[in-house]
Amino acid sequence: MHNDHGRPAHPLLIRITHWINVLAILILILSGWRIYNASPLFDFRFPSEWTLGGWLAGALQWHFAAMWLLVVNGLVYVAYGFLSGHFRRKLLPLSPSAVLRDVGAALRGKLAHDDLAVYNAAQRAAYLAVIVLGVVLVLSGLVIWKPVQFQTLGLLMGDYEGARYVHFFAMAGVVLFVIVHVVMVALVPRTFISMFTGRVRAKSP
Repeated sequence: MHNDHGRPAHPLLIRITHWINVLAILILILSGWRIYNASPLFDFRFPSEWTLGGWLAGALQWHFAAMWLLVVNGLVYVAYGFLSGHFRRKLLPLSPSAVLRDVGAALRGKLAHDDLAVYNAAQRAAYLAVIVLGVVLVLSGLVIWKPVQFQTLGLLMGDYEGARYVHFFAMAGVVLFVIVHVVMVALVPRTFISMFTGRVRAKSP
């Protein structure tokens, strides 16, 4: 007999930090595209209606506000993940062969989602990657913001211009993660509901 309320899957703190991260990342991406348009790295610009801030100074204000929100919230998320064992339980163990197997299954539409409380290898790799990308974004952003004060860090990225490229490609990686994440949620709507309730129901037979 199944419990109608489901079983625990996501602790409250994880759910709160998740949705704060969603807001912060959305603001950072849209304001970042406006900042990029002011001095593009490549021969294209993002459509103005896809950006936030109205103009460069406005976009910078949104970007810095969201940056601090992401940093503080991210530190809470990472600290909780390590100290509570959440990362160890959800994201480990992980092997390249398992990731390749599950990615291949996902591309063929054969990746099972019977137990939403357990991440498959593809999900584990994606979540670990986006955490690393978040760290890279913050560090490269610091170099762009204060190139003199963070000169030593900047040397690892190719100085100011190199940090801009690192920042751009890390942003592109996060956008790719968001797109895949949204697609997967659309394919398995139970995952969306569980990020509000914290519980998952068994898959209907």
